[in-house]
Amino acid sequence: MVISCTKLDTASMGIADDLLEWSKDLFLPLGETGLFIIAFVESSVFPIPPDIILIPLVLFKSSLGLYYASISSAGSVLGGIAGYYIGLKGGRPLAMRLFSEGKLKRVEDYFARYGAWAVLIAAFTPIPYKVFTIASGIVRLDLKRFVLASAIGRSARFFAEATVIMVWGEQILEFLLQYFEIVTLIIAGAIIGAVVVRRKMRKT
Repeated sequence: MVISCTKLDTASMGIADDLLEWSKDLFLPLGETGLFIIAFVESSVFPIPPDIILIPLVLFKSSLGLYYASISSAGSVLGGIAGYYIGLKGGRPLAMRLFSEGKLKRVEDYFARYGAWAVLIAAFTPIPYKVFTIASGIVRLDLKRFVLASAIGRSARFFAEATVIMVWGEQILEFLLQYFEIVTLIIAGAIIGAVVVRRKMRKT
């Protein structure tokens, strides 16, 4: 599938313009193949989120919105598993080369507090998911729990995004680009609150 890249020109996701444009020009013309590739690599090594390809693809053909969301989810979860094994085999020394010590320490603290919930929250929100996939391998989080949390979080994000665009089209695009990440963070906060309350109830 070959489509125009012009619909993405107004999107800004806080990433360096040159890298954003390079990613757009490279992956968007590949259609669903490019979407799968960027979803896969973003989960372990690449800084550009698959949303920049998912959004224009759904805008271009909304009838395939859920199909594109499925591709994003599958590619991201598989890429997350790759990131998990990078952390599992490379350990903390490798992670220190990829991320700052402060960022890695914060992620480890999240795991200590929330376990697999930390992966789900990172998978759903704009928090860098790849940091958590690699860290999951480092802390040897149970692989089944990791995959389940990743699948729920990534699918919820991409299917919600695709559904909103399918229903409202371009008229919702500006709102989505400006506020979708805020909404995901609010939901993540609610999840964290629920986890904390549940743990406190278990202790009483």
